[in-house]
Amino acid sequence: METQTLLYLLAAALVVIGLIGTVLPVLPGLPLVFAGLLLAAWIGDFQQVGPATLVVLGVLTALSFAVDFWATAHGARRVGASRKAMVGAVLGTFAGLLFMPVGLLVGPFVGALAGELLHGREVRQAAKVGFGTWLGIVLAVVLKFGLALAMLGIFALAWWT
Repeated sequence: METQTLLYLLAAALVVIGLIGTVLPVLPGLPLVFAGLLLAAWIGDFQQVGPATLVVLGVLTALSFAVDFWATAHGARRVGASRKAMVGAVLGTFAGLLFMPVGLLVGPFVGALAGELLHGREVRQAAKVGFGTWLGIVLAVVLKFGLALAMLGIFALAWWT
Protein backbone atom coordinates (compact mmCIF):
# COMPACT_ATOMS: atom_id res chain seq x y z
CA MET A 1 0.00 0.00 0.00
CA GLU A 2 1.26 3.47 -0.86
CA THR A 3 2.49 5.77 1.93
CA GLN A 4 0.03 8.50 1.00
CA THR A 5 -2.88 6.07 1.25
CA LEU A 6 -1.71 4.93 4.69
CA LEU A 7 -1.48 8.53 5.84
CA TYR A 8 -5.00 9.26 4.60
CA LEU A 9 -6.21 6.17 6.48
CA LEU A 10 -4.49 7.47 9.61
CA ALA A 11 -6.13 10.87 9.11
CA ALA A 12 -9.54 9.21 8.73
CA ALA A 13 -8.93 7.09 11.84
CA LEU A 14 -8.07 10.22 13.85
CA VAL A 15 -11.31 11.86 12.70
CA VAL A 16 -13.42 8.80 13.56
CA ILE A 17 -11.77 8.41 16.98
CA GLY A 18 -12.28 12.13 17.52
CA LEU A 19 -15.99 11.83 16.72
CA ILE A 20 -16.22 9.02 19.25
CA GLY A 21 -14.32 11.27 21.66
CA THR A 22 -17.05 13.89 21.52
CA VAL A 23 -19.16 11.38 23.45
CA LEU A 24 -16.49 9.58 25.51
CA PRO A 25 -14.87 11.89 28.05
CA VAL A 26 -11.56 10.00 28.05
CA LEU A 27 -10.77 10.98 24.46
CA PRO A 28 -9.97 14.52 23.34
CA GLY A 29 -12.64 14.54 20.62
CA LEU A 30 -12.28 17.81 18.73
CA PRO A 31 -8.47 17.97 18.98
CA LEU A 32 -8.32 14.51 17.39
CA VAL A 33 -10.74 15.57 14.63
CA PHE A 34 -8.57 18.64 14.02
CA ALA A 35 -5.40 16.53 13.97
CA GLY A 36 -6.93 14.20 11.38
CA LEU A 37 -8.06 17.09 9.19
CA LEU A 38 -4.69 18.83 9.52
CA LEU A 39 -2.92 15.62 8.55
CA ALA A 40 -5.18 15.22 5.50
CA ALA A 41 -4.48 18.83 4.46
CA TRP A 42 -0.74 18.27 4.92
CA ILE A 43 -0.79 15.07 2.84
CA GLY A 44 -2.37 17.10 0.03
CA ASP A 45 0.36 19.78 0.39
CA PHE A 46 -2.33 22.21 1.56
CA GLN A 47 -3.55 22.49 -2.05
CA GLN A 48 -7.21 21.71 -1.35
CA VAL A 49 -7.33 22.96 2.24
CA GLY A 50 -5.25 26.04 2.95
CA PRO A 51 -4.16 27.99 6.01
CA ALA A 52 -7.33 30.09 6.28
CA THR A 53 -9.53 27.00 6.52
CA LEU A 54 -7.16 25.42 9.04
CA VAL A 55 -7.27 28.55 11.20
CA VAL A 56 -11.09 28.38 11.21
CA LEU A 57 -10.90 24.69 12.17
CA GLY A 58 -8.40 25.52 14.91
CA VAL A 59 -10.69 28.22 16.30
CA LEU A 60 -13.60 25.77 16.34
CA THR A 61 -11.39 23.27 18.17
CA ALA A 62 -10.48 25.89 20.78
CA LEU A 63 -14.14 26.87 21.03
CA SER A 64 -14.99 23.26 21.90
CA PHE A 65 -13.09 23.59 25.19
CA ALA A 66 -15.12 26.65 26.14
CA VAL A 67 -18.37 24.94 25.08
CA ASP A 68 -17.55 21.87 27.16
CA PHE A 69 -16.77 23.91 30.25
CA TRP A 70 -19.66 26.34 29.83
CA ALA A 71 -22.40 23.77 29.16
CA THR A 72 -21.38 21.50 32.03
CA ALA A 73 -20.93 24.37 34.49
CA HIS A 74 -24.14 26.07 33.33
CA GLY A 75 -26.22 22.95 33.90
CA ALA A 76 -24.71 22.42 37.33
CA ARG A 77 -24.83 26.07 38.42
CA ARG A 78 -28.40 26.50 37.27
CA VAL A 79 -29.56 23.96 39.83
CA GLY A 80 -27.14 25.00 42.59
CA ALA A 81 -24.67 22.12 42.42
CA SER A 82 -21.98 21.94 45.04
CA ARG A 83 -18.32 21.24 44.34
CA LYS A 84 -18.91 17.70 45.59
CA ALA A 85 -21.65 17.24 42.98
CA MET A 86 -19.28 18.36 40.22
CA VAL A 87 -16.56 15.98 41.41
CA GLY A 88 -19.17 13.24 41.73
CA ALA A 89 -20.37 13.85 38.17
CA VAL A 90 -16.82 13.53 36.84
CA LEU A 91 -16.17 10.37 38.85
CA GLY A 92 -19.55 9.00 37.82
CA THR A 93 -18.73 9.64 34.18
CA PHE A 94 -15.52 7.66 34.43
CA ALA A 95 -17.21 4.87 36.39
CA GLY A 96 -19.94 4.84 33.75
CA LEU A 97 -17.35 3.94 31.13
CA LEU A 98 -17.21 0.50 32.71
CA PHE A 99 -20.90 -0.04 31.96
CA MET A 100 -21.13 1.33 28.42
CA PRO A 101 -23.34 2.61 26.89
CA VAL A 102 -25.94 2.97 29.68
CA GLY A 103 -23.28 3.79 32.26
CA LEU A 104 -22.17 6.78 30.26
CA LEU A 105 -25.66 8.25 30.56
CA VAL A 106 -26.38 7.19 34.15
CA GLY A 107 -22.89 7.65 35.66
CA PRO A 108 -22.78 11.47 35.73
CA PHE A 109 -26.26 11.66 37.24
CA VAL A 110 -25.50 9.11 39.94
CA GLY A 111 -22.15 10.75 40.70
CA ALA A 112 -23.68 14.23 41.04
CA LEU A 113 -26.51 12.81 43.14
CA ALA A 114 -24.03 11.07 45.45
CA GLY A 115 -21.95 14.24 45.71
CA GLU A 116 -24.96 16.28 46.74
CA LEU A 117 -26.02 13.67 49.29
CA LEU A 118 -22.48 13.77 50.74
CA HIS A 119 -22.82 17.56 50.82
CA GLY A 120 -25.83 17.09 53.11
CA ARG A 121 -28.65 17.89 50.72
CA GLU A 122 -32.02 16.17 50.83
CA VAL A 123 -32.70 13.46 48.26
CA ARG A 124 -35.12 15.64 46.27
CA GLN A 125 -32.64 18.53 45.94
CA ALA A 126 -29.78 16.11 45.26
CA ALA A 127 -31.79 14.49 42.45
CA LYS A 128 -32.53 17.91 40.97
CA VAL A 129 -28.83 18.76 41.01
CA GLY A 130 -27.97 15.36 39.57
CA PHE A 131 -30.37 15.90 36.70
CA GLY A 132 -29.18 19.46 36.03
CA THR A 133 -25.56 18.39 36.00
CA TRP A 134 -26.36 15.46 33.71
CA LEU A 135 -28.31 17.76 31.39
CA GLY A 136 -25.31 20.11 31.20
CA ILE A 137 -23.04 17.22 30.24
CA VAL A 138 -25.48 16.04 27.56
CA LEU A 139 -25.71 19.60 26.21
CA ALA A 140 -21.91 19.77 26.03
CA VAL A 141 -21.76 16.48 24.11
CA VAL A 142 -24.41 17.64 21.63
CA LEU A 143 -22.67 20.97 21.09
CA LYS A 144 -19.23 19.35 20.65
CA PHE A 145 -20.64 16.83 18.18
CA GLY A 146 -22.24 19.70 16.27
CA LEU A 147 -18.89 21.50 16.18
CA ALA A 148 -17.23 18.32 14.90
CA LEU A 149 -19.79 18.03 12.10
CA ALA A 150 -19.30 21.72 11.26
CA MET A 151 -15.54 21.14 11.07
CA LEU A 152 -16.05 18.20 8.73
CA GLY A 153 -18.40 20.26 6.57
CA ILE A 154 -15.97 23.19 6.35
CA PHE A 155 -13.13 20.83 5.51
CA ALA A 156 -15.17 19.02 2.84
CA LEU A 157 -16.28 22.32 1.32
CA ALA A 158 -12.67 23.55 1.15
CA TRP A 159 -11.46 20.20 -0.24
CA TRP A 160 -13.97 20.01 -3.08
CA THR A 161 -14.22 23.66 -4.11
